[in-house]
Amino acid sequence: MKTTRILATLTAAIAGLTLAACAPTSKQLKEAIEKDPSIVFVAIEKDPAKFIEIVNKAAQDAQKVGAEKAQDDEKKARDAEFANPLKPEIQEGRVIFGNKDAAITIVEYSDFQCPYCSRGYQTMQEVKKQYGDKVRIVFKHLPLDFHPLAMPAAKYFEAIAKQDPKKAEKFHDMVFENQGMLKDKGEAYFKEVTKKVGADLKKVEADMKGDDIAKKIAGDMEEAKKFNMSGTPGFIINGVSLRGAYPFPSFKEIIDQHLAKK
Repeated sequence: MKTTRILATLTAAIAGLTLAACAPTSKQLKEAIEKDPSIVFVAIEKDPAKFIEIVNKAAQDAQKVGAEKAQDDEKKARDAEFANPLKPEIQEGRVIFGNKDAAITIVEYSDFQCPYCSRGYQTMQEVKKQYGDKVRIVFKHLPLDFHPLAMPAAKYFEAIAKQDPKKAEKFHDMVFENQGMLKDKGEAYFKEVTKKVGADLKKVEADMKGDDIAKKIAGDMEEAKKFNMSGTPGFIINGVSLRGAYPFPSFKEIIDQHLAKK
């Protein structure tokens, strides 16, 4: 594929530099280049600036075509999910941010140590600000192996939630708003935040060791895998997925389409 593109680019370059009245065909040029590759170097040396311009334009055109195809594929996949929504499980007792009876449910798969999830957090704040009681967010866990503090953070969150979901939400917000503190303080920062939100640290540390929390986090990870979410953050908006730290307009487009149907 690369050889064909390079050859096509070289052909265009040579054709552009050819001064003969009757230009050779692409087949003739290909045969000539294969027989004597030095033709290419002669063409480049004749007008290197023009050659670079042609190569750059070819690369830009290829990127544009690739981006348009990716957008088209994404739209088709999204339309398919509107028609046949994904169905994440929302267990009794899950921490829910916002109105529990909201028309729009956003299930979020996140990692407390992931910088992209910090962006996702900011976007969710904008979503809540714009849509208020129309939206609720179900926070789930997808701690990545290369983020050593992600799993402990998930356990702290769920252990605090057993005491008070609102305190767990405050823990969530404080960690994402001060994610840089993890580099300086490590897991000690989670203990600090636990105290700040008013949770009983000793009880949290005891509850973190429970099988119920381990199973809940493992279940979240398995569900994310089922929906082909290998990175973070990932979102499912009333059954329609967004994989990555998309900006607010991407969420708005999906939410508005759902609300229009309702």
